[in-house]
Amino acid sequence: MLKAGCIYIALFLTAGLAAAQQPAFKGGQQALNDFLKAGIVYPEYSRQNCIAGTVNVSFKLTKEGVVHDATVQQGPGIDLDDEALRVINLTSGQWTIPAGYNFNTVLIQPIRFDPDPARCGPANIRDMESAIAGYKAQQALENAVTNYYINKYKGTADTTKEAIIIGLKKQLGYDDDFVSDLLSQANEKFKQGDKPGACRDWNFIRNIGSNKADNFINKYCAH
Repeated sequence: MLKAGCIYIALFLTAGLAAAQQPAFKGGQQALNDFLKAGIVYPEYSRQNCIAGTVNVSFKLTKEGVVHDATVQQGPGIDLDDEALRVINLTSGQWTIPAGYNFNTVLIQPIRFDPDPARCGPANIRDMESAIAGYKAQQALENAVTNYYINKYKGTADTTKEAIIIGLKKQLGYDDDFVSDLLSQANEKFKQGDKPGACRDWNFIRNIGSNKADNFINKYCAH
C-alpha cells in the first residue's frame, strides 16, 4: 500500500500559549514528522484517483498525553479526512505535557497528502475536484450496498434486489482488486497496532458482500 508521498506538518496552538507551556511530541518535531509519515496509509479512493489535499485536525491532550476530541476542522470531506483523524489518534500517549498546561487548549495539526508522483504525475486540479465530487456522490450508492448486505446477513434483505446491488458494486468498482487493496490497507493498520482501524476495513469488505476478511473479523474483531 502506498504511503503519502509528502506530508507537510506543523503544530499550531491557541493564541497566547507561551512556548514553555507547549506540549511536545516525544523525540521532538522531527520525530512527530517521521511518526505521521510512517503511520499514514494513503486511503484507497484518494490513492486510486490521485487526490492531494490538506486536512486540519484539532484535538486536545490529557495529562497522560492521550489524544481526545479529535475533529476535522478543514478537509476535502473524503477519505483523507478519516485517515488524518486516525493517524492523529495514533499519537496518543506520545506527548509530554508541561507543568501548568491548560488542558482545554486546542491543538491544530495540518497534514498534507500528496499521491505518488511517479504514478499520478503533476497534480490536475480539475480531475481532483471531479474525483472529490464523485466520492461524495457515491456515498448513497455505497450505503445501499452495505445496508443490503448487513440486512442479508441478518436474513431480512429483499434478495430479489441482489442483481441491482451487484450492478451498483460494479459501478462503484468493488471488485476483487479493490478488496485486495483494502486487505493490504487493513494489514498496514493492524501492523501499526490500530486494530479498530483494521476492523473497520475488514467489516467494510464483509459489508460489500465479500468473505475475504471473515477470518480476520472472527479472529480479531468478534469481541
